[in-house]
Amino acid sequence: MGTTLRHWPLFGLRLRTPRLELRLPSLADLDELAGLAAEGVHDPAVMPFGVPWTDVPPDQRARNLLQFHLRQLGAWSPQDWTLNLVVDSGGTIVGTQGLSGRDFALLREVHTGSWLGQRYHRQGIGTEMRAAVLHLAFAGLGAEYATSEAFTDNAASLGVSRKLGYVFDGTYRQVIRGKPATQQRLRLDRAGWRAHRTTEVEIAGLPACLPDFGLTT
Repeated sequence: MGTTLRHWPLFGLRLRTPRLELRLPSLADLDELAGLAAEGVHDPAVMPFGVPWTDVPPDQRARNLLQFHLRQLGAWSPQDWTLNLVVDSGGTIVGTQGLSGRDFALLREVHTGSWLGQRYHRQGIGTEMRAAVLHLAFAGLGAEYATSEAFTDNAASLGVSRKLGYVFDGTYRQVIRGKPATQQRLRLDRAGWRAHRTTEVEIAGLPACLPDFGLTT
């Protein structure tokens, strides 16, 4: 998986911030990310994810992650896409940041999701990597809205959303580990994104990718 594939230009897409580079992972990147997941993503006493994918042994968690990323890439279509980027900090993979859209050309709405290796928490990386994909969405792709969600006890994720300008957009309940939990929905519009922009982001390689997002210009 190189960066010059004529028939899959998304491998040449790069988002760069002062500390980070975000890109579609090579197989080597995926292997490094899988190892990071095996080390641990969160305190085992809590479950921050709507799908409890970390509740398996470390080796299985790593393999599941590899398969998930490859499935998502293989299922890509301009009408329903998920861009799962690895987050590179100084040559080390520290986590992954996703951006997805369904019927994006018409709805102009994206959804974000992410995780960091546990040893990279509380360093401001989560805010910086989400700012990168929001810049791609609003400045690069012409999005009108971005959505996210987090359990009401996930203070770190909710804090990132508040810092970036998201507003409350309702709640819903689901069962996690056999108990009810409440997810908080969050929404960011273009004006809110502009008002809360503080991170400089450079996008490289986007024009050739626009048809993959369902766009022509």
